[in-house]
Amino acid sequence: MAVLVVLANWVPDPTPEFGASPTPYILMALSGFVIGTAGHLFRSRFLIILGVGAVFLGTFVLPLATYLSKSS
Repeated sequence: MAVLVVLANWVPDPTPEFGASPTPYILMALSGFVIGTAGHLFRSRFLIILGVGAVFLGTFVLPLATYLSKSS
């Protein structure tokens, strides 16, 4: 039974209360794809790493940080 309680806490809430707009995160992820693509075109490792980092920040780290900061 305890496993079910733990798993129930991981089900996403369809109406989150933290009120964050997804627009900045989507724009950051898209800009990361553009920067990464430019890095591949110009063979620049720095731009590739910067693009991958922006995608990772926009899709995982910043939304998670926003959620955790608002849910406390």
